[in-house]
Amino acid sequence: LNTLPSSVRYHMSLQDGSETEMCADRVIDITALNKSFGDFRALSDVHLDVSLGERIVICGPSGSGKSTLIRCVNGLEQFESGSITVDGINLKDPGGVDRVRSEVGMVFQQFNLFPHLSVLDNLTLGPMKARGLSRTDAEALAMEYLERVRIPEQAQKRPRDLSGGQQQRVAIARSLCMKPKIMLFDEPTS
Repeated sequence: LNTLPSSVRYHMSLQDGSETEMCADRVIDITALNKSFGDFRALSDVHLDVSLGERIVICGPSGSGKSTLIRCVNGLEQFESGSITVDGINLKDPGGVDRVRSEVGMVFQQFNLFPHLSVLDNLTLGPMKARGLSRTDAEALAMEYLERVRIPEQAQKRPRDLSGGQQQRVAIARSLCMKPKIMLFDEPTS
């Protein structure tokens, strides 16, 4: 199997009949994105390309649209105009949001851990329900990522029994358990 070098460019036909040129290794392509909340314009004509292996940081003051942008990328916010393509999938295509969500991990500002579940159960739920892993395989995977974020001893605790930093590491491990191609972090240093 031959792979295209990262310098190769290709043309892609868009739904409106126009064509666009893209890098072979582009994993996120945002073009002319606009999003408002009532009269407040959160995103205005945003253009962003992220290539395979690239790590980017979007900085700005509170309310400048950082969270809104990554929520749009993961299909959690609908946008008024523009386009978002993630790993070759346009969010506006039928089934596009579900396909993107299955390949993109996200760690939220508030972590969104299930408070009634143990850390281990928080990590195994997604792989068992969405990926069809057995409990045994999901638990092994969860423990692998808890080791990786250096809190395996917290596996049986509930989120309320953890510090904020430990909860954040659980949220990271939970996202990694889904084996995403792309990771989005909202306030990763909170």
